Amino acid sequence: MVVKRRLTRFLVPVFLFLSAGALSAYFIHHAHSGNRGMDTKEALTEQAAQLERQLAELRAERVEWERRVALFRAEHIDQDLLEERARTVLGRVHRNDVVVMGDGR
Repeated sequence: MVVKRRLTRFLVPVFLFLSAGALSAYFIHHAHSGNRGMDTKEALTEQAAQLERQLAELRAERVEWERRVALFRAEHIDQDLLEERARTVLGRVHRNDVVVMGDGR
């Protein structure tokens, strides 16, 4: 009976310490590498930065296209741009123009 009591006094705290340690290890592991852990947060932060860069590039491209489209509006038509574009699309030249043929580069 005395041995059983001593064994119980020794084993209960050891079991509690081991259980607390295992539970802590479980939560620490999932806090680091779980679905919502630190590794995932770093990956999402990197992905967000990449998407921000892509968004900035697309916004710059949109501004450029808006500027180019504004040149074709009826109230601001740039006559030189319109003439150049029409000649390119139609493949025509004016009779007073000098045409220099290149090798296509």
